[in-house]
Amino acid sequence: MTDHPERGTGLQDNTELLHRISDRLAARFAGVFAAETVERYVFESYTALARTAKIKTYLPSTTENFAIDRLSALAKSKGAVVSEVPEVLFVCVQNAGRSQMAAALLAVEAKGRIHVRSAGSLPAAELDPAVVAAMSEMGLDLTRDYPKPLTDDVVRASDVVITMGCGDSCPIYPGKRYEDWELADPAGLPVAAVRIIRDEIHDRVKALAASLLSSPDKEESKA
Repeated sequence: MTDHPERGTGLQDNTELLHRISDRLAARFAGVFAAETVERYVFESYTALARTAKIKTYLPSTTENFAIDRLSALAKSKGAVVSEVPEVLFVCVQNAGRSQMAAALLAVEAKGRIHVRSAGSLPAAELDPAVVAAMSEMGLDLTRDYPKPLTDDVVRASDVVITMGCGDSCPIYPGKRYEDWELADPAGLPVAAVRIIRDEIHDRVKALAASLLSSPDKEESKA
């Protein structure tokens, strides 16, 4: 019997909408990728997100954002585009806590001077509510963020790959900086305990941003 992975994902109900998304992105990436490649990435991205999404109402919009990020990463890894800023990827198993906090905090510290991504090897259905609450105390709204599956294209495009002390592994490619941050898992913890993890991540993120933004290579590239 042939498997039908699209069953239960709502793919059949959204096919027409995904084709429209594919057409938009094919125009956006014209001259970089063939329309067939763009369409494949859009449908693959939808299916990957739908497997774990708790609420599927926003899947088409999150699919478009996810596909754009993956295609941009693929373009960089293939040398079709050149990134003018360092690219950092945070990875944890569920992409629902540590990696999401790290990505949001680095984005604030970098102020657009670092491209930040996060992903998970087994993404959860949604972000941890205590993590969302702890980050909101700092004025950072994660309610529109969502767990994303780890894909090879984003690893290839990254200059720095950081796993979050959860035993996750990533493909190893030469010329990249790999780190593992030993951090407690916030899953199931109260907000008070998550604050401690958040603040430790923030300290590490500040040091990471300083090292990337003050590196000699970056200064030479501006000269």
